[in-house]
Amino acid sequence: MNRRKPIHNLKPLENNRKQLRKRLTAAEAFLWNELKNQQFHGLKIRRQHSIKNYIVDFYCAQHKLIIELDGNYHDEPLQQEKDEARDQELIDMDLTIMRYENTYIFEELDHVLEDIKKHCAIE
Repeated sequence: MNRRKPIHNLKPLENNRKQLRKRLTAAEAFLWNELKNQQFHGLKIRRQHSIKNYIVDFYCAQHKLIIELDGNYHDEPLQQEKDEARDQELIDMDLTIMRYENTYIFEELDHVLEDIKKHCAIE
């Protein structure tokens, strides 16, 4: 029997995921308030979900959607390089990544939610 190697929520990252969930950034908490408990169009969205060795901010398996919120450190050249490599690996797995700056979440939450809705083809 040919079983695929698991890639989601690997045990070695469990403590990291738990810590990140306990210490959400203000932007993550603000967006999570709209997405949690399937209250956003019935979508099951997980926060601080791991895929391979990466922990993504939000993940909707049903639509293969990753939502990433970026703070200032993502403007650093080294971090941008890491983000690009990580994004490419996840895109190669047929996942879609939507990336927003933290400030945009506070200023344009309606647009962010509309983007998610469009991606998931929700009317």
